[in-house]
Amino acid sequence: MPRMTGSRLFAEMLKGYGVTHVFFVPTILMDALAEMDSLGIQKILTHGEKAAAYMADGYARAAGRPGVCLAQQIGASNLAAGLRDGYMAGTPMIALTGGPATAGRYRHAYQEVEDLTQFDAVTKLNLQLDDLARFPDLVRHLFRTATSGAPGPVHLRLRGSHGQSVEGEGDLQPLVEAQFSRVPAFRPAPESQRVRDAVALLAKAQKPVIVAGGGVVFSQAQAELVELAEKLQIPVATSLTAKGAILDNHPLCVGVVGIYSRACANRVVSEADLVFFAGTHAGGQVTANWRIPAVGTPVIQLDIDAEQLGRNYSNTVPLLGDSKVTLRQMCDAATRKAPESARAWTGRAQELVAEWRAKSEPMLASDAVPLRPERLCRELAQALPANGVLVSDTGHAGMWTGQMVDITQPGQRYIRCEGSLGWGLPGAMGVKCALPDRPVVCFTGDGGAYYHLPELETAARHRINVVFVVNNNGSLNQEIPLVKAAYREKRDERSGEMWRFQKEANLGKVAEALGCAAFRVEKPGQLKDLLPRALAMGKPVVLDCISEEQALAPTAWVPDGGGRGH
Repeated sequence: MPRMTGSRLFAEMLKGYGVTHVFFVPTILMDALAEMDSLGIQKILTHGEKAAAYMADGYARAAGRPGVCLAQQIGASNLAAGLRDGYMAGTPMIALTGGPATAGRYRHAYQEVEDLTQFDAVTKLNLQLDDLARFPDLVRHLFRTATSGAPGPVHLRLRGSHGQSVEGEGDLQPLVEAQFSRVPAFRPAPESQRVRDAVALLAKAQKPVIVAGGGVVFSQAQAELVELAEKLQIPVATSLTAKGAILDNHPLCVGVVGIYSRACANRVVSEADLVFFAGTHAGGQVTANWRIPAVGTPVIQLDIDAEQLGRNYSNTVPLLGDSKVTLRQMCDAATRKAPESARAWTGRAQELVAEWRAKSEPMLASDAVPLRPERLCRELAQALPANGVLVSDTGHAGMWTGQMVDITQPGQRYIRCEGSLGWGLPGAMGVKCALPDRPVVCFTGDGGAYYHLPELETAARHRINVVFVVNNNGSLNQEIPLVKAAYREKRDERSGEMWRFQKEANLGKVAEALGCAAFRVEKPGQLKDLLPRALAMGKPVVLDCISEEQALAPTAWVPDGGGRGH
């Protein structure tokens, strides 16, 4: 067995697993980072550990392979906070941090607290390395766990505040298991009888609907999803995570369902007599807090994790398997339906979509100043190249893009923040690192941009050429209804302290000072020229779009007690 340092071992193993970028704040694994230079692994020094985690998260979602982030001991809590979004999204991430040295443990060593357990809630696996000889097999364990089954973040704590314990030499072999370099690591197939039962139910139902989730995207099962829908003439709604799994201009697509949704999607799922949850946990966001569909609606559910089957809705037929394999088997088992036989239901779905589009059109075409976010979304959708990737922050950014942006070309992608405001800017940078040859656009608000604004300097330094579109309303205006409720609708000048920023702030000037190009957009007509221009500049660009402070994204349609909706 060759003798090498743990630092060299780690660098060689990352290379063997296909890792191209590592995101970090020093001081951590400095020798290993130096070793990566000869292996072509790019080191991305960030301004904060949470941003490093978000970049690794975006990288992993875009690349379909684990994203790696590192932090010294005192930065471990910031890194753990950054893993939360990846954990909620089911993103394969590898996190390493420094930890207490044996000699200083329990002696009030500088910057030290016993903090290993803080990673328990945001990882699939939380380990500590005590012996250098175990480093190779624990690294393999990290990749194996991150990519197997339902993917997710994993963590390894090293001895020494910046991981010095792995700098020594030992009998170490950098063996990698290529199977676990990507997701899915395995593609388990469901039981054949359950596939036949599910297809029979779908064929028999009068008003079936498919709700596709993030499992379809991670499994690259988009083509199988559309084929099944077309073969059985079933309308398709998606979670926000799976937006684009079926194109928005497809006649069977009804849009994003749940909380950040199109009303037409919620109405179609609410009217369905059978719901097929494909690759989704059927959690609160995709079901409008378990109101759509109503409890008691017959459900088929497909998931790679058996614990999720029936967790939120009782399953008439549960399907345990990989989304691509399972949907392929369902396509093969299904008998093609004539479109005329399902016209009443598909026609109803198309009617609801047309009604939603007609209602949305005035704002999508608005020439109002300050800008309407709907118009901003339309211009963005029209400018997005055929191979472009749109990355969205959460909150209003997710609501606006989920509802108002149409993904209409097969090469386009939509990647969303799972729930942590501020993820968008660094997350989009990670996406661009994974997909350097594709145009990447980030949509965020000024509230989201402020979280990690210094990372614009990181983007400029590393030429991570993202176009950042900032819906700048000078506020956190999504909070307006809650502020009004707190003040009982009374006008009070101090209520603005809870949601307004200073109007004089110029994000474009900040971006320029940090090395990016920037343009201030005050009229909707500017966007048609500026968006393609920004995409062609070959450097990070900020479009500071001044929008209407009082523009609130439509809230979710939900049925009321009388079977109608609001």
